Parts: sequence; C-alpha cells; structure tokens
Amino acid sequence: MDVKNTICKELNNLFFLKQSGRKWHLALLASICIGIPLLIGLYFGNIKYGLLASQGSMVILYLPSFGNFTKNMMTILICSLGLMTSFVFGLLFSFNPYVSCIAFGLFACTIHWIHLYYKTPPPGNFFFILVASVASCFPYNLSEIPLKTGLFALGTILSCLLAVGYTVLLSIKEKSPTAKQDKSIIKKNKYADFMEAIIVGVFMFLTMLIGHLLQFKNPYWIPISCAAVMQGSSLYHIWQRSFHRILGTFIGLGFSWILLKTIDVPFAICFAIIILQFIVEILVVRQYAIAVIFITPMTILLTEAANPLAQNPNMLIHLRFIEISIGSILGAIGGWVIYKEKIRYLAIRGIQKIAIGVNKKIK
Repeated sequence: MDVKNTICKELNNLFFLKQSGRKWHLALLASICIGIPLLIGLYFGNIKYGLLASQGSMVILYLPSFGNFTKNMMTILICSLGLMTSFVFGLLFSFNPYVSCIAFGLFACTIHWIHLYYKTPPPGNFFFILVASVASCFPYNLSEIPLKTGLFALGTILSCLLAVGYTVLLSIKEKSPTAKQDKSIIKKNKYADFMEAIIVGVFMFLTMLIGHLLQFKNPYWIPISCAAVMQGSSLYHIWQRSFHRILGTFIGLGFSWILLKTIDVPFAICFAIIILQFIVEILVVRQYAIAVIFITPMTILLTEAANPLAQNPNMLIHLRFIEISIGSILGAIGGWVIYKEKIRYLAIRGIQKIAIGVNKKIK
C-alpha cells in the first residue's frame, strides 16, 4: 500500500507546478543574453563561434533576483571570472583524457568546497562544473585556446553589461526597501565540509573516466547529469531528481529528435535555443521534471549544433540517452554517499558544540 501511495504521489508531483516569486523578465533576460551571441555568429556566418560565446553568456543565470546594485554586480562579476577560469582550466588539461579526468575531479572538488564555504545560492557550482567538463572534451589545440577563451569571455561581458542595465532599470522602477537592507555581499560558512567536496570530486572524476573508457565522443554528458542530480538538498530530493531527470530526459530526447529532424536552418536552430531557454527559466523553479523536457533539447542544440553527429539524429539521441542515464544513476549513488557524510558531519559538529558549551560552564 505504501509503495502504491508513493508511486501515486510521485506521479502527481510530475504535474504539480510550485509557486515561484521569480520575476518572468529574468527568464526573458536570460534568453536575450543567450540569443544575442547566436544571432551575431549567424550574421557573420560562423554559428560555431556564436554557440561558444553563448556558453559564456550563461553567467546571467547567477544574477540574483533581489538585492542591491552592488551585491548583484559583485555576484555577476565574480561568477564571470569563475566561469572563465573553469573554461580555461578545462581547455588546458584536454591534451590527455586521463590527465583531464584527474584535473577535472580536483577542480570539481575545489569548486564545490568554495560553493559550500561561501554558501552560494542555486544554481551553485553546477554551471562551473558544466563549463569545465565541456571544455575538457574539446580537441586540444594550444594555438586556439586564446581565441576560444576570448569568445567565451565576450559572452560573459555581454551578460554583465545587460545585467547592469537590467538592475538599474529594475531599481528605478521598483525601489524595493528590502534591496536597501541587504548589505551582505559574501556570506562565509566556517563549517564547510571538505569531505563532501572530496566526494563530489571523486564522482566527477569517475563519471568523466567512465565516459572516456566507454569511448563516448562527448563524455561530458555523464558528469553534467551526475552533477545535476547531486544538487538535491536531501536524500529524497536526490533520488527524486534522478527519477525526474531520467524520465524528463527520455521525453526531452524524443522532442530533440523531432527538432533535429525538422530544423536544419541555422536561424531556426538559434530561434529554438532562445525559446527553449525562456521556457526552461520559467519552469525550472516550478517543476524540475517538466523543465528537463526542455533542458535536454536546449542543451543538445547549444552544445551539439556544430557537431557533425547532429546530422544523424538517431545516433545522437541514442548516445545522449545512454550517457544521461548513466550520469543520473551515478548522481543518485553519489547523493546517497553525500547524505550519509552529512549525517556524520552534523553529528560531529553537534558533539563539538556540546563539548564547547560544557567547557564554558565548567570554567
């Protein structure tokens, strides 16, 4: 009976849209930031460069939906520097797949600890890991690193400029009193658990290694899916995200197959990415499973549109489903390990606090 109720509950959750205080024009801003580099690349006849710059434009997703001007600009600038560092780091170590796996694991460990230490809000460390994993799978060419980095940086600069304009206009229009009270720019957590960061690093290393051992052309889909699932805030949330991601991906891949079969004009691809980005930003805070249906084709178009494999939708969709399923399962396992570590860590912290309190009373 409990199993039946649980299944019914999860099926009902698939169609339940949560309330969100997020402003709809943030989704529109994200679509504009992603779309402008694509359209510029299309205008100059190089959609590949436009796609690369659009990946840098994803920094706009870190723009806070509330807070004062200083906090918002500091956040977007720091995240821009972090994303560019992630991108360059992935490129520099892409000369050898096994060296790249080790470097990527160490990077993921470091970036997750920074995420814990500064208590960064969603999307947290996800896009830093995404950018580093994608860059680490690029064909190694030392002479092209400055060009690729420059294109990526142009995308972040565009997002920063649009973020400035958006924040100024919003502050003039709304003049929110809560924004004036929010003076904290960086919040630190001195109890950041380094062991949790190590677990994330190990799983990122393993997922990328598995992708290379299985000789997938773009193995970054496995660590990206794993990282997305491990973002869950609890054990139940992690397993739920894993189920939602696999189910949403299955439907989303069918949608992707239809798009790849029907749109082959560059402008149509750019337009589809812009529309899908807007839909994703509206849905991702309301219902993750439904959002994944649109995240999948959007991500495939953004990362694979310039890939010759995109001309063979059947093969592309088959590979993506295998990679995303492997990553989601490993993410659920990794989330379980992190959950167990959190219980241990919180227990140790509790004992330490009790011991400190007892010592103070004795003194």
